[in-house]
Amino acid sequence: MKNSLRFALVALATSAFSLAATPPALSAESAVKSLRGADAQVSDQAPEEKIQLGKRPGSQKPIARSFEQQPPVIPHATENFDEITLEENQCLTCHGPEKYKEKKSPRIGDSHFRNQQTGEIMKQMSSARHNCMQCHVPQVDTPPLVDNTFQGVPQPKAAARKKQ
Repeated sequence: MKNSLRFALVALATSAFSLAATPPALSAESAVKSLRGADAQVSDQAPEEKIQLGKRPGSQKPIARSFEQQPPVIPHATENFDEITLEENQCLTCHGPEKYKEKKSPRIGDSHFRNQQTGEIMKQMSSARHNCMQCHVPQVDTPPLVDNTFQGVPQPKAAARKKQ
């Protein structure tokens, strides 16, 4: 048993050494090439910044959702909004449960008040849902990056949803 193991190790070492000693000849066609072409060292250019639609909140009609649990797109500009921090979230000044009626804006969803681990409804918004821009993106008018045949799921009508 020891001799056969020793023989196998010697054969393996010999073949590895012979492969390392004779480098394979590469032809021009089989040489490694970059997918970017010959100029791979040039930095990628950032795409042009897209202008957000709906300058003032409430001035732009929202885009219909493609499926029921899709986060809505932000239908107003957010360029001049303060950065969302743990201490401050400017979105809540209009969409929070205390102000949404007064501001005539949509209220943040009930899912934002659900504890992710236990599923219980909390009085305060979940800290896991504090960063709005993590799921909600500003609405822009731009063509798709790639061709797409995606068909959204038709949304149930409000009356049909209440009957269920």
